[in-house]
Amino acid sequence: MSFLKHVGKHGDRKVAIIFREVPGESHMCLVTYTETLNQHIHDPLIRCIESDVAQHAESLSDALNRVYGNDSNTILFTLHKEGLLKKVQTELIVVTPNANTKIKLNELNKILSEMKQGEDAVKRLAEMDKSRGMQDPQTVARRMREQNTRDARTTKPEPLIASSNDALGDTAIATSLRQQAAKMSAEAKGLLAESENLLKQAAEMDPPVMEKKPRATKKAVVVEAPVVAAPKVRKTKAKVSA
Repeated sequence: MSFLKHVGKHGDRKVAIIFREVPGESHMCLVTYTETLNQHIHDPLIRCIESDVAQHAESLSDALNRVYGNDSNTILFTLHKEGLLKKVQTELIVVTPNANTKIKLNELNKILSEMKQGEDAVKRLAEMDKSRGMQDPQTVARRMREQNTRDARTTKPEPLIASSNDALGDTAIATSLRQQAAKMSAEAKGLLAESENLLKQAAEMDPPVMEKKPRATKKAVVVEAPVVAAPKVRKTKAKVSA
């Protein structure tokens, strides 16, 4: 039996955990009650949760903000528009990471946070090890460019902020879309700069052969002879003799 991320229970009611933590309110989360959803949103939501994209995402909202439902809107936007996002205390949500374990969401959030901090520490130590000793400056520059490109591709959109009425506000939705657009623009600029740099490096290693332009040929000058007009002949009347 496989177990899914981003699902749990609030009492006896099944929920999909959209945000494990509400920004600024780590003791609260945003959920939707899956058993009360209409089919037009329930089925796309479940398919999204079961997808590899969602199961590898840190937050279900990241996947829902990229997957479209039957109404041509993202599932996250539809949940917001129909008032289906509810704010609940994390300690009231129970998740089942495996067959023999049940844990409250607030405890799970704490464990995941500590694990992430540990992973970040390991990455920093690895980077420090790599930076020891002398290295080729071009290699260092190349690695920095590659890392910046990877960071731009993997940057996740900022989470939408919950409003006081337990739903996501229109302003927050619009802000999130602007942030995603800005990040996409930055990523495109980064890729364009990288492309230009690669072309420059290629030109330095293998300069392009300059094509010789064909010499211009002199055009023959045609001199036209002047046209001489024929003299006009004056006509005279013949005299008739008597």
